[in-house]
Formats: sequence, C-alpha cells, structure tokens
Amino acid sequence: MDKFELQRLRDLPIEGVAERLGLRVKMHKSLCPFHDDHHASLSFSVRRNTYRCFVCGASGGPIDLVMHFLKKPFLDACRWLADAHNVILEEDHLKMKECNHVKNDALPFDASRYERFFERPWLNEAARKFLFNERRLDTRVVRWCRLTSWRDKQGVAWLQIPYYDREGKLIGIQNRNLVKGALPRFRFPQGAECTIYNLPILSLLSPGEPLYITEGCSDCWAMLSAGHKAIAIPSATLLKQKDVELLSALSAAFHMYPDRDEPGERLFLQLQKVLPSLVHHQLPPGCKDFSDYYVKLIVNSG
Repeated sequence: MDKFELQRLRDLPIEGVAERLGLRVKMHKSLCPFHDDHHASLSFSVRRNTYRCFVCGASGGPIDLVMHFLKKPFLDACRWLADAHNVILEEDHLKMKECNHVKNDALPFDASRYERFFERPWLNEAARKFLFNERRLDTRVVRWCRLTSWRDKQGVAWLQIPYYDREGKLIGIQNRNLVKGALPRFRFPQGAECTIYNLPILSLLSPGEPLYITEGCSDCWAMLSAGHKAIAIPSATLLKQKDVELLSALSAAFHMYPDRDEPGERLFLQLQKVLPSLVHHQLPPGCKDFSDYYVKLIVNSG
C-alpha cells in the first residue's frame, strides 16, 4: 500500500471513524467497547487524532480502532476505512493495472465504456426503494443526476452515480452497494475522478446566488430535492487543489449544513478557510445530516 494512501487513512478524523463503527461520541468521550464500561472511559484526542481508554488501556489511531473493534487484520481494516470514506487505495489501482496489463502509471478513465449507461437510466426495484421510499427524492432530481442501477453476478443491486465536469463530460463513476451493511459499500472504475459532485449545476448558477455545499451525494440529492442548487464533496481530505481553485473563483453565496458530529463541523471549518463567506446552518436536534432532515420535512408536510 502506498505510504501516502496509508497516511490519508491515518488522518481520517478519529471521532468520525468511531461514529461510523457505531460508537456514540459526546464531549470527546464514549463507552469503551473493549471492556464492560458504564462510565464513558474511552477518550478521544482531536489534536492527536487518537483514542485511549484509561481503564483497560486500549489506545491507538483510526486504523487501530477499526482493527480492534471489528477484529480485522491490518490490511482488511485499511480497506474498511477506505471503503467507508470513499478513499481509493493505491493497491486497488495496482490490482486493476495487473488485471488489465497496464504498464504505465497513468490509469485513464474510459468514459466511452460507460456513457451509454446514462443515456437511458434504469432503476431496479432496490434502487427505486432507496431513492424514493427511503430518501423521498424528487424524480426530477434523479433524472437530472442521471442515476441508474445494475446487479452484479452475485445478484447484488448497485446504484450507479455518474460524475461530470463543469461542461458535462463524464469523468468518473461511483457505484453504491444497495444492501445495507454490506461491504464493499462503494466501487470505482479505474481512473474514475470522483471529487466535487454535480458540477454541471454551476452552468445554471447566477452571480451571488446561493450554492449549498454538502458532504456526499445523498445530501446533495436531498438539497436539490428541497429546491436549492447544490454540489457535494466526499470529504475535505479528498478536495484537490484544482477543486479549491474552482470553488474560490465562483461568485456564489456559499451555504452549508454540516453533519451533526465532530467530523462534520471539522469539514465546515476546513472549507471556511478556503471560502471565508461560507454560511453555517445548524441542523435541528435528532437530524444527523441534511438527508435525514429532508426526509423528516417531507414526512411532516405529508
């Protein structure tokens, strides 16, 4: 595994990793899962990005936490972390190169292989249930985003999410597993560039108009369904310099509903360094992200 990819996994916010594992983090503490704990003895250091239990002595960083909590070996823990945070590992690239006999370091994305899938998007039953029954998305948004679906050889249903550049050119694809709790959660074709999502919306943006930044595609779909123009990024650690330059050059009024957790607030602060005018909106109690908030708004209005 490339050392830079490994460091990216080690830099993932420790409290966000803990919450993805199912731990309830409050005031930088949670119940320790490694012993019979009743007094929240597991402590998190945001500055050091580590955890430590002052009772049983468990300690380490994000990779250690996944290894010990899920009882996985090192490489499997790294793969779990990468999958949960949309990080494409170098070893995955190497495997694809070996399978395709690619000798050079570049792995170009062959858009011509996939463009036809999005000309006439088709949603299987699992995809329709996820998008319309669970997420309550507007059908016009699903059409705009050209979401489609497929099933692999094992019969597993996947949602296929295209990424386009500002001019509408296909630059990447994210495949999302529609089986809850199944791994891998995401798959990416070789060379796929999946950073800022929904860039074509920028062509419809007027100077000074509100533009919402969300974390992940699901929140972006919810924001679009709510009637707002929106883009999404997977996380601040995956925001490339060219994306930062693109955002900085926009004459938009930036807004954000950070996820209601430590990683969400950290992401907002990181983006605010790039976009000083970024407006913070607080999610109501009981809503972990904007998708959750949107669903509750739809249910209450119905």
